[in-house]
Amino acid sequence: MMVETIQLGEIAIAVTRKDIKHVHLSVHPPSGRVTLVAPEATRPEVVRAYAVAKLGWIRDQQAKLRGQARETPREFVARESHYLWGKRYLLSVREAEAKPFVRLDHRRIMLTVRPDSSKVKREAVMHEWHKSLLHEAIPGLIRRWEPKLGVEVAGYFLQRMKTKWGGCNHRARTIRLNTELVKKPKDLLEYVVVHEMLHLLVPTHSERFFVLMSTYYPAWREARAELNELPLGAETWRG
Repeated sequence: MMVETIQLGEIAIAVTRKDIKHVHLSVHPPSGRVTLVAPEATRPEVVRAYAVAKLGWIRDQQAKLRGQARETPREFVARESHYLWGKRYLLSVREAEAKPFVRLDHRRIMLTVRPDSSKVKREAVMHEWHKSLLHEAIPGLIRRWEPKLGVEVAGYFLQRMKTKWGGCNHRARTIRLNTELVKKPKDLLEYVVVHEMLHLLVPTHSERFFVLMSTYYPAWREARAELNELPLGAETWRG
């Protein structure tokens, strides 16, 4: 696929052409990367004129992303704030000569680790717990949506991803989901699951894909906006 670049001052716009009817302009979190998808027959000067006309909107979107809240780096110590399914909890840390584990009560996340465990070890224990919670939630969502969408998911994978909430391999009929989703409200996890499952029908972000999203998940625009406005992870994202 040929990718062109339009340079408008400090803003670079990656342009691709597809068999679609309308232009799609997007500003992607977290870095404000700009992409434009245009119908195949659109002349270069028309594409550029469209981008120029949207320059103010592009800058507004990039400014919002720059001002977006970011989580401070976590130290995994007592009384530190952690998020789970969109809610804030305080962390409680207990040291014991036992296998590390995590337990949740109505106000706290209780982390039990061996004495003198490192930050890296504590983070690893929390990450495994996060994955276990996602493994509890995701299969039910897939089963609920398979008959609605008319697709079958061969499998799903959890992965730390710095620039995406999910991914899809439509040939293998598998989907990937970002482990950071455990920190977001559960309806946003469902949105990402539906989004990736629909890619089993339509691999690209074509006009047909967005029509299907609007048909099966009418609130997808609101869900996408909410997901992208929530605090980003503390790690450095690359877009």
